[in-house]
Amino acid sequence: MTGRLNSAQPYALGLYRIVVGLLFLCHGAASLFGVLGGVPGTHGGTLEAGTWPGWYAAAIQLVCGGLVLLGLGTRAAAFLAAGSMAYAYFKVHQPMALWPMENGGEAAAMFSWAFLLLVFTGSGAFGLDRLFAHRSAEERKPAAEPVAA
Repeated sequence: MTGRLNSAQPYALGLYRIVVGLLFLCHGAASLFGVLGGVPGTHGGTLEAGTWPGWYAAAIQLVCGGLVLLGLGTRAAAFLAAGSMAYAYFKVHQPMALWPMENGGEAAAMFSWAFLLLVFTGSGAFGLDRLFAHRSAEERKPAAEPVAA
């Protein structure tokens, strides 16, 4: 049983990365473009461009979510996303109360830890990172030596 689960690990991790990236991208798209209900409390509205920290957080969500979704620069994008969500939790939510259930910071805490996991695991299967790594590894292989007859 463990052997089968271990062999499926890259695929499960790849699907996990895709779902987390898509959800994060959706948060950014909602805040920047007003899609999917827009910014909560504004009836489909968007954040004003350049407002700190909301607009910048939304830009990070859109870009890093897209990169993680595609599996392109996964570790770097996940590191930035994890940091932005940690900032959101400690600066916005935690001052209201200690526990995420009390301060509304469940999403920020979960996204922060989800992205931190991807920093350490990488993209898993189905990511462009693996495709480019495979291509560059093939380019570095030396040509086969001719066999003497």
